Amino acid sequence: MSAEKFDAVDIIGIKRDRGVLSPEQIDWTIDAYTRGAIADEQMAALNMAILLNGMTRSEISRWTAAMIASGERMDFSSLGKPTTDKHSTGGVGDKITLPLAPLVAVFGVAVPQLSGRGLGHTGGTLDKLEAIPGWRADLSNEDLMKQLADVGAVICAAGAGLVPADKKLYALRDVTGTVEAIPLIASSIMSKKIAEGTGSLILDVKVGSGAFMKDEENARELAETMVALGKDAGVNTVALLTNMATPLGLTAGNAIEVQESVDVLAGGGPEDVVELTVRLAEEMLAAAGLPDADPAAALKDGRAMDVWKRMISAQGGDPDAALPQARESETIYAPADGVLLELDALSVGVAAWRLGAGRARKEDAVQAGAGVRMHAKPGAQVRAGQPLMTLLTDTPEKFERAKEALENAVVIGPEGSRPAQKLIIDRIS
Repeated sequence: MSAEKFDAVDIIGIKRDRGVLSPEQIDWTIDAYTRGAIADEQMAALNMAILLNGMTRSEISRWTAAMIASGERMDFSSLGKPTTDKHSTGGVGDKITLPLAPLVAVFGVAVPQLSGRGLGHTGGTLDKLEAIPGWRADLSNEDLMKQLADVGAVICAAGAGLVPADKKLYALRDVTGTVEAIPLIASSIMSKKIAEGTGSLILDVKVGSGAFMKDEENARELAETMVALGKDAGVNTVALLTNMATPLGLTAGNAIEVQESVDVLAGGGPEDVVELTVRLAEEMLAAAGLPDADPAAALKDGRAMDVWKRMISAQGGDPDAALPQARESETIYAPADGVLLELDALSVGVAAWRLGAGRARKEDAVQAGAGVRMHAKPGAQVRAGQPLMTLLTDTPEKFERAKEALENAVVIGPEGSRPAQKLIIDRIS
């Protein structure tokens, strides 16, 4: 074994004592961990030191660059059209990618949306789309390029060659209580998005109970860090801070979220899903050089639906097939008259997960039909005994645990009260 340039214990010591790592130390650390020269327990200790003591902007920027250098980079310059992408930090009922990618592609902008699977209470875009009969998530780079050239939009899994350091690091953070470290979250997200080679990137950073970041201060810090990383790498990056105190739309699950997305593409759907889809589309199109495009019109007149059907078909899916439905359902009723003030996103997300819509471990299967359908949003007048939510699953023994998650999910106030709900909190550029 050849002598290593640095020693892992020394690197851990620097961060433990609140020091700053040099660019060379960072490059070596990521490379050595990826090839197995740094042991998991050593990297876990370094991650914890970073969580507790933070990193400077230049350290985070170099760490991100070193992660990108661990694998291949994609290049869309041969397409001859601008590329743009959106990344959401994840929430409950967040099906926005589904209508958004085809909507932006209407305007001749390519949308390479490399997406992931759900873990815990936040749903995964690929899990949702896999509820469509025949649809497949795994595309070769050649298929991806061909689909971007032909259709303009693709939603698929990232190839194994993209940022292998992140896959290894993320799995370790997951089991060592260091997922929350903002430098590590920011570099994990941005290394993948920069390696993906998109020209511009819009970030949807969620805030609230159903989000990864529960409070606005941390969400803002994460958004500012990611925007800075994008700019350092030459990617035009903007972030929106958006509300995740209550679920997006009226569904949390897989097939039921696909159906709601199709409703939006048909010119209908819940107001909040339409609002966020249109706003993100406007940001993506402006970043791609089309500030005057009108995405709201393209949702209403069917152009986005046409691209959706072509996008689903190109990946083997049948856009007109019936979606899977859960075999069992159970309804939860309003306990009193009044105004629905709160419908807690985390509670709904955990209930959907427990019903079978999500997974506890990466290898778990998900039920396509499972989830929670909501019949009212905060601000609505409700009457005692009125249906508030329908729980859906193939395995009725799961109802009990799902109902436990929803015990404190609903707050009903007196007539005339108004919930404090603003969907888009701020824009960071």
